[in-house]
Parts: sequence; C-alpha cells; structure tokens
Amino acid sequence: MTGHTSRQTANKGRATIRDVAARAGVSRQTVSRVINAEGYVAPETREQVELAIAELGFRPNVNARSMALGRSQLIACIAPNLTDFTFASIIDAAEIEARTQGYGVVSASAETRADFVDLLDRLVAQRRVDGVLVINPLDGRESELASDTQALLIGARSLDGSRAAITLDEEAAGRLAIRHLLSLGHRVIGMIQGPTDEDCVQVRSLGALAELHEAGLDLPADGLVTGDWSATSGYAGARALLERIPGLTAIFAQNDRMAIGALRALREAGRRVPDDVSIIGFDDIPLASYFDPALTTIQQDFAVMGRRAAHRLIAAFDAGRLEPTLERIPATLIVRQSTRAL
Repeated sequence: MTGHTSRQTANKGRATIRDVAARAGVSRQTVSRVINAEGYVAPETREQVELAIAELGFRPNVNARSMALGRSQLIACIAPNLTDFTFASIIDAAEIEARTQGYGVVSASAETRADFVDLLDRLVAQRRVDGVLVINPLDGRESELASDTQALLIGARSLDGSRAAITLDEEAAGRLAIRHLLSLGHRVIGMIQGPTDEDCVQVRSLGALAELHEAGLDLPADGLVTGDWSATSGYAGARALLERIPGLTAIFAQNDRMAIGALRALREAGRRVPDDVSIIGFDDIPLASYFDPALTTIQQDFAVMGRRAAHRLIAAFDAGRLEPTLERIPATLIVRQSTRAL
C-alpha cells in the first residue's frame, strides 16, 4: 500500500504539504507547524507527520520559506578539517537533522584562526547563513564570533561561558577509561594524550588523573606522553612509555588511531596485547572491532551530538536567542579483547 501510494505521488511530481497532510491525516497548518518548528504539536502527531514526510520524500520549498522568514535557510558547520572521522560524523548527523527542519548545511574547514575569520566574514557577516556550528574550536577562536551571531560550539566548552556548547562528558569519559583498567588490577598505567591546546584533551586528562588519585595512585614518572591524534604519534608514544617504564602493564590512548599505533609498537617490542600490556582507546571508530586484538575503547555518540547541535541552533532562530548552556553527552565503555585482568 505504501509503495503504491509513493509511486503515485512520484508520478504526479514533487510532493506538497497537501499530500503530506492527507497521508498523515492532519491539517496543512499542522504540517506547517512541524516543518517550521512553530507552536505545539503532540508528539504522536509530529511522528505521523514526519513519517509521511519521509515516505513521500517531501522537501519544503526553501526559497519561499526563506523569503517569508527573511532567512537563508542555511547553517554552516566549520571544523578544523573535513576528513577526520569525528568531525565528518558530527557534520553528517547535523546535516540530516537540519534537512528535516527544512535547512541546508554548508560545510567548511578552517585549519587556522585566519581561515576561521575569513569564513565568518564570507558566510556569517554577509548573511549567507543564519547561524554556525563550530566544531572543536581551537585557540579560543570562538571569540571571533560577533555577539549577535547565532552560534553553538561542539566538542569544546565556551571559554568565557558566553556561547552554547555540546560536548562529550570528557571528565567522566577519562575516569571511565582509567576505572576500567583499575578494575582489571592494573596499577602501572601510561597515557598517550592528544594535543594539549584542545579543551577535550585537558578535561579528559583531568578526569583520568583524578580517577587515579582517588585510587591512591598516579601515573609513573614520565608516564604521560603527548601525541597529535595520528597513529604515528601513538606508535612513538608507546615506544617512549616502554623505554621509560619497564613495569608498564596498561596504556590509555586518548583516541583509537593513537591506540592502533601503540598496538604496533608493542608488537614490534615483543609485548603481547593484552597478555603483557592492555590498551584502551577512545572514540570507537568503525574499524575498532576489526583490529587484532579488537580494541577496547570509550565510545562517544557523534550522531547524537550532531543532531542535538543542529536542533538547538535552528530552534533558536525562532526563539531569537540561543541560551549559553553547556550540554554534556555521556560516554560508553566498549570492552573488547585488547584489555584483560592483570
């Protein structure tokens, strides 16, 4: 029945609000409220309308809506780069959510602060977008945002508390990684952290060290090394830890790529994982379960972060203001074969 109706609609051309209303069994005004996120719509009714939109492949007339609202119906996602799995996953989820709200997404990379300022000028100052999601803002660059710019930070807190932000609960995540290793009996633990100028690294490390301290422990002398998120830096970091700490039994790498580099360094050194040294990573990238051994890791839900960020930003356009609140997304421990009891 559904397939037949969809083909009929497709044969007639692009689906309209009238088609969506008929499919959902509601008024056109109700469909409009759902599309525009205006007014109250009962959850079950909203679900009926959203299902009808998906089944019919309905797309709002962006040009007409933009003219009516005085908006571009576009938001920007600016990240340090567009190739990193974390950033790409967040942008993908944000784009899906924005599309359901009748918005498009412009994705751009800003490796340097100068690039970031240039993008703000071309996209925000010239009003080509209605708002911006800033992913993993480095070196305090969010301060370049004009006070009247609707913007939300993803992956880092607002340094002065003036901007809305969504992050992983980094402190709890760092604690979770160390707590897992401690529960397995490990007491001589090394850590490969990410770049120290990133907010997530600072808070993640703070949580890990606090968990150790509360257990009456600390990292060994020279037990903390810094990488740049790459597998190469994880390899170098693990080699350094092995040289400095003969009794090392576990490593916490603050992302999965560095953990993979560490796995290779340990294998080359003749140290078996997890029999001799346990390794826990961070992120749960798609390949983590296929490594040998499969990688125990801390999972962060990039899809939830992206969807929540886009939803909050777009909702703020009608509200007129985005409240500068910090929303923390919980992390999850994924136990695989790279860690075991000492």
